[in-house]
Amino acid sequence: MSALAEQVARLAEMLRRAEYALALTGAGVSTESGIPDFRSPGSGLWERYDPTIIASREGFLSDPARFYEFWRERFAVLTQAEPNITHRVLAKLEERGLLGGVITQNIDGLHRAAGSRRVWEVHGSYREAVCIRCGYRLPIEEVFAKLEEVGEKVPRCPHCGGLLKPDVVLFGEQLPASFTEASREVAQADLLLVLGTSLEVYPVAGLVPQAASAGARIAIVNRDPTAFDHLADLVIHAQLGQVMAPLARLLGLELG
Repeated sequence: MSALAEQVARLAEMLRRAEYALALTGAGVSTESGIPDFRSPGSGLWERYDPTIIASREGFLSDPARFYEFWRERFAVLTQAEPNITHRVLAKLEERGLLGGVITQNIDGLHRAAGSRRVWEVHGSYREAVCIRCGYRLPIEEVFAKLEEVGEKVPRCPHCGGLLKPDVVLFGEQLPASFTEASREVAQADLLLVLGTSLEVYPVAGLVPQAASAGARIAIVNRDPTAFDHLADLVIHAQLGQVMAPLARLLGLELG
């Protein structure tokens, strides 16, 4: 048996034995769906774009046209993306009662699309836009359709004329209530499965030491080392697809 096969077998056993397991997922979960991540050397979005301009509240407010010039293209990619094997395995684990839910930093909605029911989107979701003045919400598809129709660069609220912002957490903004809920869930978990995240963004990264200090076992599956590998009971440095496919077989998950 290869070293990777042994690690996957250990992961399967950890899931079988857990009373309440949760998954914490990051951008690496969605790269196999064709969605680029932010920090990977050579391919991450932040190597090509300045996050203080196109991913911060200050940048949004100071130059919303430039903000939307970037995000229109990115949202088009998100709209076309489909769940990959990792999303499907997590949904099946929840269906089988082996996973209590998914805490995700991703804004793409692919966990829900795959069938996961208990999902905490702690960085928000791209699927809606919200008016920063009156709070009115509408589907993001309507926002971009209207922009195309009228030939404008910046969407405005149809009720009050305020700026419409994608309902995602930008740098300089507080996390939504879903993060507080997720933190409470982590306090009850005895296994935290960390997938595809560099664990560099706080306060979400802090859920890992929180879980460890509460006595939960930690399993990290990520292509590259993370700052919290030393806290983990199991660390697998591999592409997620290489892990999820054999894990599904070991646990008898029917992915369809």
